[in-house]
Parts: sequence; C-alpha cells; structure tokens
Amino acid sequence: MHSDADFMRAALECAALARKTGEVPVGAVLVRGDDIVARGFNHPIAAHDPTAHAEVQTLRAAGQTLSNYRLADTTLYVTLEPCIMCAAAIIHARVKRVVFGAWDAKAGGAGSIIDIFRLPSLNHRVDVFGGVLSDECGELLRAFFSAKR
Repeated sequence: MHSDADFMRAALECAALARKTGEVPVGAVLVRGDDIVARGFNHPIAAHDPTAHAEVQTLRAAGQTLSNYRLADTTLYVTLEPCIMCAAAIIHARVKRVVFGAWDAKAGGAGSIIDIFRLPSLNHRVDVFGGVLSDECGELLRAFFSAKR
C-alpha cells in the first residue's frame, strides 16, 4: 500500500518533466486504489493552451484511460494547490480526494485565496488535504523562478 508521500513523489517526477521543457514545474498523478491511472504536468506554453495545467492534463488522460469523464473513487496528487480553474474541473470530474504539496498564495483555489471546494451550492464534495511534501514541492518552484530572474 502506497502513502500520500509516495504518490506525491510521483507527481514531483512529473513536475520535473515540466521544468525540463521550460514550463512552471507542476506535476500531478491520478490514483485509483493503489494504481496510478494517469500522469500530467504543466505545459500551457508549449501547447499554446491556457488550460494545459498539470491537473487538467491528468484529468484528460484519466478520462481516456478509464473511458469515462467521471473519475469517481480517485485521488489526485498535485505538487501545487489547484487554481480556481483546476478546482472546478476536479469537482466536475467527481474526483473523491485531492492531495497537494505547496500552497499557492497568488492563485490557490483550495483555501489560499478562495476555497472552491467548500462552496455550499455544489453538488459534489471533494476531500482536500494540503501540505504533503510541501518543502520539496515549494523548493522546486522557488528554484525554477529564481533561475528565471
């Protein structure tokens, strides 16, 4: 049985792939049971697509793998707190649980600037937990932006 930290390490591997291509290093994996169903990483720059965030890429891949746009009984591990767009996509996909690493004070949709997951009128609830391997996830981002400046 894998732990949240184990799956976050897999998401960090995906984030490293984004960094290698010059994208903001955010990675994600979607898990059902003890199996990784899909992986993704940021690549909006290369894709010329503002929606090509790690979470969206992972949800899209999982939908194809599972032949279903409903991703019930899954957990999404992502190295950075989901933004508002990604939080909404996660809810629409019916993901059961989200585990993220670093908090995003500028764009976080899971509590940093707003908590999309707690809006009272939504018909699906997602269990959200942040801070898993936050130091490692945050350092990857800090190093990337430090090198850019």
